[in-house]
Amino acid sequence: MTVIEVRNLAKRYGETVAVKDVSFTVEPGEIFGILGPNGAGKTTTVECISGLRTPDSGTITVLGQAAGSPVLRSRVGVQLQESALQDKLSVREALELYSAFYPAPADWRKLADDLGLTAKLKTRYGKLSGGQKQRLSIALALLGNPEIAILDELTTGLDPQARRDTWELISGIRDRRVTLVLVTHFMEEAERLCDRIAVIDKGEVVALDTPAGLVQRAGDEQRIRFRPSTPFADELLTGLPEVRELRRQGDRVEIIGSGNVLHAVISVLARDGIVAAELNLEQASLDDAFVQLTRGE
Repeated sequence: MTVIEVRNLAKRYGETVAVKDVSFTVEPGEIFGILGPNGAGKTTTVECISGLRTPDSGTITVLGQAAGSPVLRSRVGVQLQESALQDKLSVREALELYSAFYPAPADWRKLADDLGLTAKLKTRYGKLSGGQKQRLSIALALLGNPEIAILDELTTGLDPQARRDTWELISGIRDRRVTLVLVTHFMEEAERLCDRIAVIDKGEVVALDTPAGLVQRAGDEQRIRFRPSTPFADELLTGLPEVRELRRQGDRVEIIGSGNVLHAVISVLARDGIVAAELNLEQASLDDAFVQLTRGE
């Protein structure tokens, strides 16, 4: 069954419309991404799903219950964008404290081990690195053995290595049969982790698809840049059906095309004994799709 169903969600703060009209469903076991620019309404949406805010209109059902229902408290784990602990609280104290909130908590020692926190159990929260704090946030969100975990801007502020380490942890959560809702504005993060993505802009869902499906919306244009080992006439490549345009920049050549243009170009060059040195291929990406969607193109 669908584990989360959001229908026509709307929420405003005074004269500011945070969420105008958001609808989507989340299926069991998937990593569902919510992507959008700053101020798009992502955090307000997940706060309504988790029961921390009350919608002005619309309906939200989580695991067959109305969002915010007391029976969901141990079934939904949440890591908020601005969550923090007291600096003097140790990792062990935090895990023990949060375990006491649940009637049948997960084994916090095993969670700490799985998330690489065992060596930091005596370390105070204020002394943890950004990546270690995020690991602890994930552990706290999983202590209640939730069926759903909501992670909001989990890797913001982390260095590239810590971000990739966190991605590995998120992928591992799927093995616990936990459905994940991941809020992010990092394209690479969404493309790598998510099964489906809802793109929210100005409080509305402007697209809902798989990462590959969203990329396809950006078009199939490809750009190939290389330095040929020997000169050749433009007509050698411009006659190929896959090639739309050929440009020259000094001793470098740029090909704009579609379809299987790379194979077509390399085959013709190889036939004529021309080596494509320093070859680079650019294709449409989730970045391109995101820009198009949030600009209304």
